[in-house]
Amino acid sequence: MIEVPPEIVAEWWTPFAEHLALERRCSAYTVRNYRQAFEDFWRWAQPAGVWARGVDALESREVRDFVIEARGRFDRRTLHNHVSGLRTWAKFWQRRGQLQRNPFAGVPLPKLEKRLPQFLTEEQMKRLLLGPQRLIENGSERPEIAWRDRLATELLYGGGLRVSEVVGLNYGAVDMASGVARVVGKGRKERLCPLGKVALAVLTKVRNEFSQRVGPDDPVLTNPNGTRMTVRAVQLMLKRYLALAELPLELTPHKLRHSYATHLLNAGADLRLVQELLGHALLTTTQVYTHVSVARLREIYAKAHPRA
Repeated sequence: MIEVPPEIVAEWWTPFAEHLALERRCSAYTVRNYRQAFEDFWRWAQPAGVWARGVDALESREVRDFVIEARGRFDRRTLHNHVSGLRTWAKFWQRRGQLQRNPFAGVPLPKLEKRLPQFLTEEQMKRLLLGPQRLIENGSERPEIAWRDRLATELLYGGGLRVSEVVGLNYGAVDMASGVARVVGKGRKERLCPLGKVALAVLTKVRNEFSQRVGPDDPVLTNPNGTRMTVRAVQLMLKRYLALAELPLELTPHKLRHSYATHLLNAGADLRLVQELLGHALLTTTQVYTHVSVARLREIYAKAHPRA
């Protein structure tokens, strides 16, 4: 794979990366994905001499050719994300006066398939959440590890937190009296998340009996050596309990957040409230869960109504 020359990175990528991180406050994950999009575009444009001509000289036909070729390397959703990143990149350089036009604006993209979020039923969630207790009872895990794992799953499901928000949570961000956590989400935006009585009870036990440090800046979830737990560690931990509960191993921590939202809506929660709890900037992002709820209602209707 051809490496992008350092001088190209310094001139065309680094200022944009600083803008993403410092001004837009994008996550490291987003910055990484945008860089991958930029480097992939450069590798396509360089051999054909397109880059040497200048991005301003890109014709609509050439952009379409790039998209068609990229479809052979990426799935549709990744392609959409890459083009979105390139569109944002070009818009940045437009504002800086380096580009006169945005060649990625309005580029036709393949239609995305509609995918409903995968989630666990309430019964499946109960089985999953009981996993740490089962390990304690049969003596196959130390209590401090099992209770920490129980806390992680309770925060993901009981609070609807993203996995990055869970591992980033400090004791100082939790108001134990009200049971509410101040969470820093995407774009470093803060929101208040009720944790629920069960999650709060587990947090209290972990803090009082197992945590080495409980200062305001100390992490809620830690490794045995006291360091902050990582996203990868939570992902691997969840697979252990999925296997114990005989649930699909491909389920991720984010599916617990999907379950949280779906169960709230199934119980009659207002969509706007769920949007606020999840920290979604757009209501359309939250509305995907209504499709799940409607599907569930239809299933119940088909089984229960004599005219169904």
